[in-house]
Amino acid sequence: MILLTGASGFVGRAVLSSLKQHRSVRAVLRQLNTDLPNDVDVFQASLSSNQDWFNAFSEVSAIIHCAARVHVMNDQSVNPLAEFRHVNVDGTLHLARQAAKAGVKRFVFLSSIKVNGEHTLQNQAFFADQLPAPLDPYGVSKREAEDGLRALAKETGMEVVIIRPPLVYGPGVKANFRAMMKALWRGLPLPLGSVVENRRSLVALDNLVDLIVTCIDHPAAANQTFLVSDGEDLSTAGLLQRMGDALGRPARLIPVPPMLLMVGAKIIGRSGVAQRLCGSLQVDISKTRELLDWSPPVSVGEALRKTAEHWLKVNAARID
Repeated sequence: MILLTGASGFVGRAVLSSLKQHRSVRAVLRQLNTDLPNDVDVFQASLSSNQDWFNAFSEVSAIIHCAARVHVMNDQSVNPLAEFRHVNVDGTLHLARQAAKAGVKRFVFLSSIKVNGEHTLQNQAFFADQLPAPLDPYGVSKREAEDGLRALAKETGMEVVIIRPPLVYGPGVKANFRAMMKALWRGLPLPLGSVVENRRSLVALDNLVDLIVTCIDHPAAANQTFLVSDGEDLSTAGLLQRMGDALGRPARLIPVPPMLLMVGAKIIGRSGVAQRLCGSLQVDISKTRELLDWSPPVSVGEALRKTAEHWLKVNAARID
């Protein structure tokens, strides 16, 4: 039996769908009023430091921990780091301690590339085992959770596997990626035609799920940290062009110099947005490939096509 937290989230739903094909799975939900299939074994719980997990561990050999307080743009919390720590650190380690005590053999933790940092120099990718350098509260909380899990693994013998994905996209994706598709569909001119030198690593939902499932049992995954991506890095302009092609709406890109974009963004207080659009964030997945004999099963083109098809089915008729 696999215990899956965050089963109603973007990644968790996809993991649940994959697991149900071949394994017994128990889905952890904070609220029961979801549209998950009726045949799913559900355990209601919150990711708090006083949650009693004892009854969730019956017959469970491994946990996939996807639940978290996620990165929030323009977070208005008085103390964002404290909020992230309460869930992502305290809640995670409380779950892991009880799991180890109950005899759970492996704990697969979905972390974030933000543990490594926010950006890379061109052609200088992040590696799984380099010194972490998180900059924002979300990334700090994920690093602290990782550190706590590693210490617990040494103390108890429960195996811990850490996976740090970059931006995840796929059918049902929200936030900035969905906004990008909407803008492309409407034919809006975007001032990003000159952003061709940067490189961004992304990971398709299908590829991330495949790696997560691989890490449940693979003997070489025990007590390791892995980075994951599609294995093909794209410039911002390249991503927009390929997403536009997938949507059947060629991207209308205006060639504005990236430096001018950065200056303009700084003036209006949006430097972070400009950095993500114009800067690079690359990950090296050679350790993941070699240690696990793993390769991304879905190409970027196929993943973009599936993402576009789902978005068109759900949204296109509403916004024309």
